[in-house]
Amino acid sequence: MSLFRKFFSSKSQKEKEETKSDERGKYMPTQELPIDESFTINFKKNGGKFLYCDSMDEVYDNLNNIILENNWEDHSAFFYDENLNDKFKSSQLKTSKTLSECTYFITTCENLIANDGSLLVCSNQLAEKKLNEFPNNVIVFATTSQIVSNIGEGLREIKNKNTSKIPTNITTIKHFKLQEEKDFLSYGSSTKNLYLLLLEDL
Repeated sequence: MSLFRKFFSSKSQKEKEETKSDERGKYMPTQELPIDESFTINFKKNGGKFLYCDSMDEVYDNLNNIILENNWEDHSAFFYDENLNDKFKSSQLKTSKTLSECTYFITTCENLIANDGSLLVCSNQLAEKKLNEFPNNVIVFATTSQIVSNIGEGLREIKNKNTSKIPTNITTIKHFKLQEEKDFLSYGSSTKNLYLLLLEDL
């Protein structure tokens, strides 16, 4: 009986699943993920720490948790953006205007780039300083409406938002963990221990 079953039985569950997965065919275009999902996957792959927030209260809670987790209560934060400093006044963070005295840097970004999980920044966040002049620990506050598909789209947004004067010092932050061997594409880039506080605004 088992011999007949082998030749005449219906397809096994595994075979059915394999057939189902092949239904699209190898010449069909690949199904693209939504850009928010794509960004999240690539950002985490780069070593970033991602905290999704439904409200500003949740943003404040997560910020305080980051401070506690890292024992930064007695360490200074650096803000370049005074509006952002005001937004986080209620967290009663210890701050300093001197970069060398600061343990962590709290900033915004221009855009979140989905196809490589990087963060697009410019002189609005960095002035004319290089990334390696800032503390290794970075906390970025951003919103879901800032997610774009690729860097070209991000650059267009910067240009459209700043028609009178285009910001300078445009760069991306992409490496959030130390790599044992850096390839030539990441040569000279500054690796940061980065937390992203992402607020849902759509």
